[in-house]
Amino acid sequence: MNWGAFLIDLLKVLGGLIAGAVIGFFVARNYMKKYMKKNPPINEQMIKAMMQQMGRTPSQKQINQMMKTMTKHMD
Repeated sequence: MNWGAFLIDLLKVLGGLIAGAVIGFFVARNYMKKYMKKNPPINEQMIKAMMQQMGRTPSQKQINQMMKTMTKHMD
């Protein structure tokens, strides 16, 4: 058995796995960023309902400020 060839093949397999994991991570990250931008987890109606449950009646300015803050932190 040729140990040199075996080690080279093993390094190729490990290198391929590592490269695949890195590429997969960045592809998944990019996909999730696009998905979250297109379908935000919270919208204006949810913010309004949440503030009303806390006993406040929010103005449209307050809702817009919260939405702007959330979109800023998502980027």
